Amino acid sequence: MKLAISGKGGVGKTTLSALLAQAYADAGRDVLAVDADPSPCLAGALGFPAQKLDKLKPIAEMDQLIEERTGAKPGTVGGFFTLNPRVDDIPERFSVTHRGVRLLESGSVDLGGSGCICPEAAMLKTLFTHLLFREDDVLILDMYAGVEHLGRATVDFVDAMIIVVEPTRRSLGTARQIKKLANDIGLDRLWLMGNKVRNQDESDFLETATPGIPVLGFLPADLGVQEADRLGIPVYDHVPSLKVSAEEMAEKLGRELEVRS
Repeated sequence: MKLAISGKGGVGKTTLSALLAQAYADAGRDVLAVDADPSPCLAGALGFPAQKLDKLKPIAEMDQLIEERTGAKPGTVGGFFTLNPRVDDIPERFSVTHRGVRLLESGSVDLGGSGCICPEAAMLKTLFTHLLFREDDVLILDMYAGVEHLGRATVDFVDAMIIVVEPTRRSLGTARQIKKLANDIGLDRLWLMGNKVRNQDESDFLETATPGIPVLGFLPADLGVQEADRLGIPVYDHVPSLKVSAEEMAEKLGRELEVRS
């Protein structure tokens, strides 16, 4: 099961990624979570201890590794370098594990879908392809904000994409853009997940205003999310209502993807 979590910045992609990753891990699944944000924070949402955080660094910022594998220094434009560098050892070598969740920080660079390509872009693109063809039980990609990654076709082989939205028309507008770009690269297994939902009116709004994307579920608005972040503990442990919702969504995804396969 390979899942990409997308949506407008600040809607709660990382919160959902952390909840699903821990829910699957607690259910006995083998989970690899990848933080693809240039300012990674999935480790904090999962409650990784400080000593493990010290060992994490985005692959896109590993200049020496990138030069070693591609034959060119990061930031180089033009010239010759390897477009398909070796990446098969990266998930095990540069990830850390906590409570059954293996975490890798890929970072991000401009993959230049319509322009130049650079060594770090080649490294990340090859890494993403490798991740999508690995045999991990569950792969969760916490994508960075916006829709650019879809234009670069970096997630065209995922089993499903979950678009996180808030109960607002602007958020749904972003979801509509993501749907169009996803469909353009052949990805049509999409779900909508409503976050920060305060009442029945807001959940009803998302159900009726969805841009043709089935609703996977809702996460209730709860100040405990901010409190968990401030205390440095997993939201999965700190906010029981979110944990229950995440477990229900994880089970639903498993059933739906099994039926569609």
